[in-house]
Amino acid sequence: MKIQRLRSECINCLAKRNMNTYPENTPEEKKLEYTKRVLQILLDAADDEGAPIIVGRITALRAEMFGITDEYSEIKTYYNDLLLKKEDELFSSLESSPDPLRQALQYALVGNYIDFGALDSVDDEKLWALIKTAGDLPLSDAEYTHLQKDLSSGKKLVYLTDNCGEIVLDKLLIRLLRSLYPALEITVIVKSSYVLNDVTMDDALQVALTDYARVIGNGNNTSGTWLEALSEEASAAIDTADLIIAKGQANYETLRYCGKNIYYLFLCKCQMLAKDCNVPLMTGMFINDRRIPSA
Repeated sequence: MKIQRLRSECINCLAKRNMNTYPENTPEEKKLEYTKRVLQILLDAADDEGAPIIVGRITALRAEMFGITDEYSEIKTYYNDLLLKKEDELFSSLESSPDPLRQALQYALVGNYIDFGALDSVDDEKLWALIKTAGDLPLSDAEYTHLQKDLSSGKKLVYLTDNCGEIVLDKLLIRLLRSLYPALEITVIVKSSYVLNDVTMDDALQVALTDYARVIGNGNNTSGTWLEALSEEASAAIDTADLIIAKGQANYETLRYCGKNIYYLFLCKCQMLAKDCNVPLMTGMFINDRRIPSA
């Protein structure tokens, strides 16, 4: 079944966010070339390719034309450090929680707010408020029960990451999973190349995630998970996983309806997706690919 992932809203949003993303001192002729090539990328996009795939191509274009490789480097370091300072305190709160797994999922979910690809800005005060009230975030009891059963019976879990800073809250969940399900083999997949403020191996090392799980690259710079472009290692990990936790809206956009046992965990930050899911903007989503309505 061919999935219609690309919409007119996606093209409009991508054009708005990427048309002028070149250095200030860029000569007019190079600006014109860049603008035309961005438009060509948008024109050539297939209907079943979600926006995150196109973002990767535009990111590669900026690297080619302007040498821009990691434009979010300072932001990524800042948010990784910011959350690391709270890691021990937050993990202690999990250990004393009446339901540590649910709370860890809620922490991981609100961390998805740190998204410079979908949001114009990230407010630190709002981030702390979301973390402080994470326990109030509703999670589907039915999906939570399914997840617990899959964690208990499964042998291999793949964790698909999304953004910087958020990765520290993912680490809390992974630390807890290691404690609750010691027989579970956990593989974390990060981006192999820089795109937006997404997690790469550098970020995984910065937050010491490699102390708690096997971490591998996905083989590309798609802001999401594009199955066709995965490295052999990442593809094998996903194909042999008993369950997958996929963080972030981009993973939902690129993987939705693939039929795998994927638990999506993200904040719905896109008006189009909010409409598709029939929820208000910024709603926390905790859904499984096999139990969402067909396209």
